[in-house]
Amino acid sequence: EISVLCDAEVALIVFSTKGKLFEYSTDSGMDRILERYERYSYAERELVATDAESQGNWSLEYSKLKAKIEVLQKNQRHFLGEGLDAMSLKELQNLEQQLDVALKQIRSRKNQLMYESISELQRKEKALQEQNNQLGKKLKEKEKALAQHPEWELQSQGQNSPSFLLTKSLPSLNIGGAYQATDTSTAVEKAARPQQSRSNTLMPPWMLQHVNE
Repeated sequence: EISVLCDAEVALIVFSTKGKLFEYSTDSGMDRILERYERYSYAERELVATDAESQGNWSLEYSKLKAKIEVLQKNQRHFLGEGLDAMSLKELQNLEQQLDVALKQIRSRKNQLMYESISELQRKEKALQEQNNQLGKKLKEKEKALAQHPEWELQSQGQNSPSFLLTKSLPSLNIGGAYQATDTSTAVEKAARPQQSRSNTLMPPWMLQHVNE
């Protein structure tokens, strides 16, 4: 019933009080069922043994790591100059040699970084010097061109001066309405002449005589 309900392979061995053997097995057979049972039992025992061995290995590894950490902490205190009273002369000499080697490595690395920094600054200085030389060359070329053609500089200064801006010809309209460009200074001079003659005619005779004297 168990083999049918559970769809399992069943083997049963019974010894009576008189020493008689009674056995029962499903269709797989007693030998096959016993072989399978032994195989799985052995695998389970191996797994349990492996777990126990693994636990032992972890415990041993933990002890080793703990001892190593203690040694490193002790060496660190010695490098800081602490806990030196319990050290022998030979241990102190070894510690001194280790510190000398470490100091040489530190100085070597520091010198290397300083050399790299100086090289970088020299490279930047060279680039700036080349840029300065190029600007100086352009400035000399411009000064040379102005020296050969001084009228360029005068013309440039004249165009930028206020008098030049005021004396530019302005558009004007004549009496007939035609568009004509006249010189400003000429127009001002022509306009001033009638005003002067007009002012002379408006002055009394005695004042004109005084002005002539």
